[in-house]
Amino acid sequence: MRAYRVAYDGRRFHGFQRQPDVSTVSDTLVAALRDLGVLEGGADVPSGYAAAGRTDAGVSAVAQTVAFAAPDWLAPRVFNSELPPDVRVWAAADAPAGFHATHDAASREYVYHLHAPSERFDDERAGTALDALCGEHDFHNLTPDADDTVRDIEGSLGRDSDFLVVRVRAGGFARQLVRRLVALVEAVASAERDVGAVERVLAPEPLPGPAGVPAAPAEPLVLADVTYPGLEFERDPAAAASVRELFSARRARHRTRARVADALVTGVGDVGQRDETDGS
Repeated sequence: MRAYRVAYDGRRFHGFQRQPDVSTVSDTLVAALRDLGVLEGGADVPSGYAAAGRTDAGVSAVAQTVAFAAPDWLAPRVFNSELPPDVRVWAAADAPAGFHATHDAASREYVYHLHAPSERFDDERAGTALDALCGEHDFHNLTPDADDTVRDIEGSLGRDSDFLVVRVRAGGFARQLVRRLVALVEAVASAERDVGAVERVLAPEPLPGPAGVPAAPAEPLVLADVTYPGLEFERDPAAAASVRELFSARRARHRTRARVADALVTGVGDVGQRDETDGS
């Protein structure tokens, strides 16, 4: 068995888990393995294939982890030779027989990059909300799951310019839990909801209709880390370099687009002011 770290930009994918008729990250990985001749006997997936988590459509990852019975020659850089630029394998670890990437994960960490300019969002209120949500609670009001909704969550909050960086860690997360948790923090920070909303959400009673908490958008969410006791991942220098190169280029393109958008916002304001001055 071998485990692989996978980074991907999830925006064009319909989630990680394989699905019929739509593009997913797992389908992309399996297609690469098929092209490399790893699948045998017409198998759909390699023996023992499993992943650390089922990220939603639009969610990205730094350290998604997949494991399966892999040939010795399948280094990350070889894996990448059949993968598209927005999916990169960058490290690998030998795993013991019977290893399961889902069940053997000790913790998972997600990071949400919440656009929350300080002039409109109160960091102290955000921190108070997040602190109240941390610890062991029944999060049945923050997930569509009906069962297994108790989780013990650790969290931290940091500011990076116009963004609040919400970091949460747990053994596992119910569906949409991270995104709904962030939505609640955002609502409290913006004063859309009072701080007491957290207590009401954590209460045993189900929240109906408008009292419920919808999920925050998926795109700002990143699966940042998955831990496996006793597993030592070795970074593939060439594969890691390709990750930095490819995603640095994407970052540059998006920064350019953001700068153009800034110019449009500023320019429309300037033109409007000039028109008012000319007409006076």
